[in-house]
Amino acid sequence: MEGYRIELMNPNLAELLRITDDVMNGSSKGWRPDPERLNFHGQYQGDLHVGVDLGTAYTVLIVLDENYQPIAGSYQFAQIVRDGLVVDFVGAVSLLRKLKKQVESQLGFELSSAASSFPPGVAQAEVRATANVLQAAGFECTGLIDEPSAANNVLRIDDGAIIDVGGGTTGIAVIKKGKVVYTADEPTGGTHFTLVIAGAKDISFDEAEELKKTAREQAQLLPVVRPVMEKVGNIITRHVKSYKVKKLYLVGGTCAYPGMDEVVQEYTGIETLVPGSPLFVTPLGIAMHN
Repeated sequence: MEGYRIELMNPNLAELLRITDDVMNGSSKGWRPDPERLNFHGQYQGDLHVGVDLGTAYTVLIVLDENYQPIAGSYQFAQIVRDGLVVDFVGAVSLLRKLKKQVESQLGFELSSAASSFPPGVAQAEVRATANVLQAAGFECTGLIDEPSAANNVLRIDDGAIIDVGGGTTGIAVIKKGKVVYTADEPTGGTHFTLVIAGAKDISFDEAEELKKTAREQAQLLPVVRPVMEKVGNIITRHVKSYKVKKLYLVGGTCAYPGMDEVVQEYTGIETLVPGSPLFVTPLGIAMHN
């Protein structure tokens, strides 16, 4: 998490994200349930909080214990959502079933319920489609929350704007006195980074996606993707200018690209901060909603 700057209301954020990163990437020692909390059928009787983030680039499944600490999770790149809309229902269900089995293997028991999220401003039919994916994958959908508001479950911002830059869209939530007072969502995200790299290098989308994630290539590619970062800055400026926002908080996997915060701050003229492991901030907040 070196290189990231963050000033937030949540004093435990850095440690929470460090633990989350270890859990999601298999570096933690693993969690085992108290045997006394397993019933005759092997079902866990304690309180768990499960979140599913069906993203344009990554689908994330994360499990928190009763103290809202991450204990298990899995994630995978998959293009099952476009601009916040589920475009491959069968593929989404198949992937989520796969992640569910992986996480249940880590835990040693089955998961029965989960919360999920949606970009702000999408039609109710699309929100229901997200719930239907969870139900078809074997979860009871116990809650749905817009993505920036989910992120603020983790960040606990009192005033500012949360900018959730995912694979396909940029979601915005303006926070005043701890409450969300405005939300918006527009196409533009990490997929657009990949597309401009593919065009500039004359390579396939999949090759460009891998190049984008290769640390040693990212500084060289910054001039290529900078116009997309500036477009994100333009989207932010148009939506927050009426609210006198003094700080922007960037989350979403796209914001892990080195230089993203500096470009957005330069374009908007607003102080811009990004936490470590920004990919997992929203999934954590979704789980906290369950």
